[in-house]
Amino acid sequence: MTDPRAHSYSVVIPVYNSEQVVETTIDDVVGVFAAHGLPLQLVLVNDGSRDHSWEVVSAKVRKIPGAVAVNLLKNYGQHHANLAGLRETTGDYVVTMDDDGQNPADQVPLLIDAALAGGHDVVFGRYEQKQAPPYRRIGSGLIGLVNRRIFNQPADLTVSNFRILRRDVVDRICASQTAHPYVTGQALLYSSHRGNVTVRHAARASGSSNYGARRILRLVLTILFSYSSWPLRALAAMGFGVAALSFVLGGIYLVKGLVDDTQVEGWTTIVVLLAIFNGFTIGMLSMLGEYVVRTLNAVSAPDTYHVRERVHGE
Repeated sequence: MTDPRAHSYSVVIPVYNSEQVVETTIDDVVGVFAAHGLPLQLVLVNDGSRDHSWEVVSAKVRKIPGAVAVNLLKNYGQHHANLAGLRETTGDYVVTMDDDGQNPADQVPLLIDAALAGGHDVVFGRYEQKQAPPYRRIGSGLIGLVNRRIFNQPADLTVSNFRILRRDVVDRICASQTAHPYVTGQALLYSSHRGNVTVRHAARASGSSNYGARRILRLVLTILFSYSSWPLRALAAMGFGVAALSFVLGGIYLVKGLVDDTQVEGWTTIVVLLAIFNGFTIGMLSMLGEYVVRTLNAVSAPDTYHVRERVHGE
């Protein structure tokens, strides 16, 4: 069914330190859906904001029929907040978007039309021109490389946090057992027919981005260690290379010792080789330890977030 009014929709908005703009974002979303005559369930997740975002969100949601606001116990991160929101949704299609106004609400119908017309189970917004500092673009490029390596992201597909997911994809994401959710990667894993639609990306209305260089690096490392054994395999390959080199060097020194006179000198070579090989061994053990810690977290902490309060619209 390609008629948008034949389906129900949920919009998930993670909220973090955006008390100045989140009310405008909510009004814009509600207004766009009302103008198009589309049923809406609005879900807002306060991800441990340090300002008065929860007070603004909870007061606003109480006035919107069918809306849900969730207040998480602390700041868990955007993807945990998105997962918490996805688990509250009931719509046939679910849209995820930012709280800072950079994903204009009037672009949501473009996602809906693309999903219905193309029969896609996931559609990502592809920005005409991304309004972000250079380090964010570099970080996005790095995450794109990781997505293509780990989640088999097609080369012609652009991913973003502004997306629409069909109900079956949402259910698969919500049912997955992982201590480190990554909704973008999971959407790629649990879908078969993805698409893109070009959308506008607005400048941030106020404040600065909460995604700094350190958060981006942490996300990249989380993806690598939680969803792929590639770092371990790469390090193992390096280990085999270093081992082969050490055998070759050992053979050379053995032959030299048999042919030439034994000399007392050579302690520098021994120290250097021991430093290299021991350093590599420590690095490999550290990598194994990282995997062990993440495995332990996945086994012992099935709940990746905790809800402090939940508010429903009247």
